[in-house]
Amino acid sequence: GIYVCAKCGHELFSSRAKYEHSSPWPAFTETLRGDSVAKREERPGALKVTCGKCGNGLGHEFLNDGPRRGQSRF
Repeated sequence: GIYVCAKCGHELFSSRAKYEHSSPWPAFTETLRGDSVAKREERPGALKVTCGKCGNGLGHEFLNDGPRRGQSRF
């Protein structure tokens, strides 16, 4: 399936990129497309992530915290 922004319906993530993580929120290794999200550095190792279309807050991208070495976690 496809995960979309709750505010505007913009496509964000594919269920193929979803994986189990210890956080209570869904975790993804990559966005659906390059324009799915916008990012800005919030602190070292963490980027603030918003919808690429409407700017709705989506949480964070944690760098090098994915299921494999070098992968990010959204």
